[in-house]
Amino acid sequence: MKIIIAIIILLIVHFQYRIWVGDGSVAEIDAYQQRLNDLKKQAEEKRQRNEALYAEVLDLRKGQEAIEERARDELGMIKEDETFFHVLE
Repeated sequence: MKIIIAIIILLIVHFQYRIWVGDGSVAEIDAYQQRLNDLKKQAEEKRQRNEALYAEVLDLRKGQEAIEERARDELGMIKEDETFFHVLE
């Protein structure tokens, strides 16, 4: 009878060790959950960025206003018969 109790106690200790320290432990599961949450956040940010880029591509394909805006902002271009004013603060 003592041997059976000893075996049961050893099994309980073994399983408790695996739950708290071994593979698939509570701490490991928490770390995996945190990593999963970080990856979901990154995926959402990239999805939003992709949507913005896709909208910009559609706008560039569709009309001249977006092309003119980019030329003005990024290249400093102006149309004919326009006057450029540079305001210094």
